Amino acid sequence: MSSPSTNQSNDPRRPNKIVRYKAPDPTAASDDPMPEYMNVLGMIFSMCGLMMRMKWCAWVALLCSCVSFANSRSNDDAKQIISSFMLSISAVVMSYLQNPQPIMPPWSSLV
Repeated sequence: MSSPSTNQSNDPRRPNKIVRYKAPDPTAASDDPMPEYMNVLGMIFSMCGLMMRMKWCAWVALLCSCVSFANSRSNDDAKQIISSFMLSISAVVMSYLQNPQPIMPPWSSLV
């Protein structure tokens, strides 16, 4: 077994490069814009799905709403998230009430 003095001379750590960890301030708002972007995208796709009867837009709106909810912070406005969900769900429901056929992929006409 090696002695403590030889162990210290072979130690690759540099004590002058040690930086003490400082926890982030929990009251400071984070700068992650992802939930807001997904919320806006969800509303845009919902309106396209409702107005233009595009089923894929309605499904993308629902996906954007789910991503926005998953990435939102606990102190975000719950009314905005709920309204985004309701708008996207209504876009999906209305697009299938008007035309109940499933979505036909563009490449299905090639086969």
